[in-house]
Amino acid sequence: MIGYLVYFVILIVSVVLHELAHGYSALALGDTTAKRLGRLTLNPIKHMDPLGSVILPALSIISGFPVMLAWAKPVPVQPDRFKSPLFGMMIVALCGPLMNLFLALLCFVGLQFTELQAFSLFLKLGCMLNIWLAIFNLCPIPPLDGSRVLMYFLPPQFKLSYMQIERYGFVIIFILAYLGFFEKISKMTLSPLLSFLGL
Repeated sequence: MIGYLVYFVILIVSVVLHELAHGYSALALGDTTAKRLGRLTLNPIKHMDPLGSVILPALSIISGFPVMLAWAKPVPVQPDRFKSPLFGMMIVALCGPLMNLFLALLCFVGLQFTELQAFSLFLKLGCMLNIWLAIFNLCPIPPLDGSRVLMYFLPPQFKLSYMQIERYGFVIIFILAYLGFFEKISKMTLSPLLSFLGL
């Protein structure tokens, strides 16, 4: 029970900071929407998505699902506030996974300086979870962050069709999860990286 609680604490902190990275990067680029709506806060309740922050992670843990699917309520962003909407959205999108990689790095560095077994397990879990959150969010499936990056590089004639996929995005994610797609992605990317880091 304590292990599940620790897992949820790490998850909530990670997804909240992920969304804050989106919000503050948007603010830096000229969009005050997230600030105006009170989303630039560490209060987890403001960022919680019932499905992505509670139900799916809980089901993943209880069922022993090999990969974690989780997300927070997206920070509202108005691309037309940016000088270059597509470029601005790409930067804002990248800042979320980059925050997770930064958190993973902090946890990894912390592991090198602690001898407390309980704290080491906490940091190891934080490192693994944040690396996976970065990988998952960079998948180019709308509305995940990777789709905003891909959108910037797509030829103009494909952008509209690609945007229309977003209405089916979460359905696609669930189907791919059921088919084992994310498990394969995890084995191809996360497992070798953790092995390289000695985790």
